[in-house]
Amino acid sequence: MTNQHIATTPSEKRPGKLISFEGIDGAGKSTHIPFVQRFCEDLGQRVVLTREPGGTPLGEQLRQILLQQEMTQETEALLMFAARRENIAQVITPALVRGDWVITDRFLDSTIAYQGGGRNMPQATIDALAQIVVGAVQPDLTLLFDVPLEVAQQRLARARVSDKFEREQADFFNAVRARYLQLASDYPQRIRVIDSSGDIATIEAQVAQIMQSFTQDCRVGALA
Repeated sequence: MTNQHIATTPSEKRPGKLISFEGIDGAGKSTHIPFVQRFCEDLGQRVVLTREPGGTPLGEQLRQILLQQEMTQETEALLMFAARRENIAQVITPALVRGDWVITDRFLDSTIAYQGGGRNMPQATIDALAQIVVGAVQPDLTLLFDVPLEVAQQRLARARVSDKFEREQADFFNAVRARYLQLASDYPQRIRVIDSSGDIATIEAQVAQIMQSFTQDCRVGALA
């Protein structure tokens, strides 16, 4: 894996902030989005929620195809980036320009972890697509919810009907998790790892500490 790919640096200066949630299926990341939303709103920030794939009418249609239909890894990646482009153009960028804070359930790191780590797609291919689709729109903060695979699988077994990613084998998820943790190791200032194997209160305490530090840094930066 190259250490120079586009997914690693915060966005260029603009009024809003972009916060991404990442983790393997079953890590529990989506459970804590409302908590972070309330945290930001309590500080007086306007918050926009979105998700990937999805976030727009076309993106949601692509989501159904991606989560249910089998396809080549190249087609899968292209559809992921197509949904992402619509999300960036219609939702994320306008919100950031307005000064809103955007919380997205998955972003480019998911492609690096799932299509790159899980599907073994070359990083150079992902980089080339990201250069076209994502450009300078990068998260200011990424919350990576990390959990042992056996815990994630137990949670998925209790959940709704699984999609095609959730039905993948252990080797796939181990590779995805390893790529996520490598990203976190390479870019610790942006990607903050949260041990999500405990109960909700314990996880929220970790998230709150990270958000307090992040928002304090944002205030200091605004005054600089």
